[in-house]
Amino acid sequence: MSERKNIYFYTMEARDVEQVQLDALFQLAEKHQFTIVDTPQSANIIVSIGGDGAFLQAVRKTGFRQDCLYVGISVSGTLSMYCDFHIDNIEEMISSMTFDNIEVRKYPTIEVNIDNQGTFMCLNEFSIRSGIIKTFVMDVYIDDLHFETFRGDGMIIATPTGSTAYNKSVNGAVVDPMLPCLQVSELASLNNNRYRTLGSSFILSGNRKLKLNVVQDGNDYPAMGVDNEAISIQHVKQVEFSLSNQVVKTVKLKNNSFWEKVKRSFL
Repeated sequence: MSERKNIYFYTMEARDVEQVQLDALFQLAEKHQFTIVDTPQSANIIVSIGGDGAFLQAVRKTGFRQDCLYVGISVSGTLSMYCDFHIDNIEEMISSMTFDNIEVRKYPTIEVNIDNQGTFMCLNEFSIRSGIIKTFVMDVYIDDLHFETFRGDGMIIATPTGSTAYNKSVNGAVVDPMLPCLQVSELASLNNNRYRTLGSSFILSGNRKLKLNVVQDGNDYPAMGVDNEAISIQHVKQVEFSLSNQVVKTVKLKNNSFWEKVKRSFL
C-alpha cells in the first residue's frame, strides 16, 4: 500500500454521516501522508462513505477502475458485505493501510449487453422483470443451447458477491467470490402441466455465455436494473451475459473474510 497515496472520497450518499466525522477522516488521512484528490481519475484509492449502496455507486460512477483499490466505510451500526471499516474507527483503516495489515481481494463482475445498444458492468446483479401485470416470457440460452422457455415475473443474474443480496432473497445460493461464475435465479416462475422451467437457481461457469430472448408479445418493455441503478432501454429483444475479465479490487482486513461477513450478516 505504500505506493498508493492518492485518495478520492465518494460521499454523495453519505447522508447519515456528520461533517465533523468527514473532517476528522480527511485530517487523519493527511496526517499519514495520503493525498486527498478532487477527481477519481487522479486517485489510486477510492473510498466510499455510506453502506453497500454507496460502495456500488462509487464503483459504477468511477468506471470500475482496474488500477485502483476500492475501500468501503460504513456509517450504520454494523459493517456490511462491501464495507470492512466503520466511520467511528477510521484509525484502524488508516493504520491498516499504512502498515500493510490488509489484503487485496478481487471480486468478479458480469458484462451485460442489451440489444447491442450498450454494455453494462455489474458488481452485484442484473435484474429483469415484467413492466406490466402480465406473465413475462423469455427463451433462455446457455451458450448455443436452448435451455428453457421461462414464464414468470423475471430473472436475476448475480455475481458471487451479489449472491448475498437480491439473489438470496429469492432462495438463490450464497457463492464464494473465489469462484468465477454467475448465478441465474427465477422470480415467480410459472410451472404446471403446460409450462415448465427448471424451478431453481443455477450456477454457470465463467466460461459460459447466457442469453435471454424476450418474447415480443406486448411485454417487451421490461424493468431492468444493474446493481442499484435502473436502465431505461425500451423495446428489449435480447440480453446477453458473460463473466467480465475486469474485477473490482477491494481492501479487506486479514481477519475479515467473505464467509466471516456472511456469518456476521445472516447468522
